[in-house]
Amino acid sequence: MSNSSSITEFLLLAFSDTRELQLLHFWLFLGIYLAALLANGLIITAIACDHHLHTPMYFFLLNLSLLDLGSISTTVPKAMANSLWDTRAISYAGCAAQVFFFFFLMSAEYFLLTVMAYDRYVAICQPLHYGTLLGSRACVHMAAAAWGTGFLNAVLHTANTFSIPLCQGNALDQFFCEIPQILKLSCLDSYLREVELIAFSSFVFLGCFVFIVLSYVQIFRAVLRIPSEQGWHKAFSTCLPHLAVVSLFISTGIFAYLKPPSISPSSLDLLFAVVYSVVPPTVNTLIYSMRNQELKDAVRKLMAGCLSAAIDCLHSSTTDSLCMS
Repeated sequence: MSNSSSITEFLLLAFSDTRELQLLHFWLFLGIYLAALLANGLIITAIACDHHLHTPMYFFLLNLSLLDLGSISTTVPKAMANSLWDTRAISYAGCAAQVFFFFFLMSAEYFLLTVMAYDRYVAICQPLHYGTLLGSRACVHMAAAAWGTGFLNAVLHTANTFSIPLCQGNALDQFFCEIPQILKLSCLDSYLREVELIAFSSFVFLGCFVFIVLSYVQIFRAVLRIPSEQGWHKAFSTCLPHLAVVSLFISTGIFAYLKPPSISPSSLDLLFAVVYSVVPPTVNTLIYSMRNQELKDAVRKLMAGCLSAAIDCLHSSTTDSLCMS
């Protein structure tokens, strides 16, 4: 029997005990991580540099990309390091930091997706009031509210989780520090304690979910009244990507956090943890850019400008070298 005061580190779940598979997981996660960094970095830079994209929808998308970068950077680098160095350890403070930042960023993302649903509702259902309801100041306030609410939610959950006495060892059945897995180590009934811990947040999350659903009910009713096929296409091209991201985020998160811990083996927990913690930050930008011509044009323009600058720099260096010789 151990107590949380005597625990100095936790042992994370290894993807494999075979060295070759550990290295395979490292390279796989490295590829996913670099893809997420590149995709989200391109979106952030394109939106920041292209004044045509300085609209509420793209402002919220920029914030979403920032949150995605933060969330995947909280879990994947440590998992990569553990696979590369054949270790499972993470310090107590490191685990607490991982729980805090992951919960902060994921909560803020959920609240931001709620704000983005409101943005789409106003754009489709009340287009004449769009500039008034979603001015620059209002957008900044809503984005700040999403980040701030996520921060407070993370402080609450992290403080509650790490104040619970732990007496079931220090081995977690997950590849990163996650609240349900830490609660399994508590001296109290883990599932009941988990229900108590998320009771407050569940009301807030449920309210956001109801708001998103009602928003899209109104959006689809408004879209069906649009007479032209071109209008349908334009409305759906901006709404469907957001709906796909919300569906992926909520469905995997619900399974991970609201299921009783005993009904699934750790391998299934691991699979869904990868799905909801690694996949959305990587594919969100792809989902949004697939049907958005403005965003694709901005990214192409950015990449063309970078390529042109690189060629000019290379040409200048070559010219300088020839002159010196």
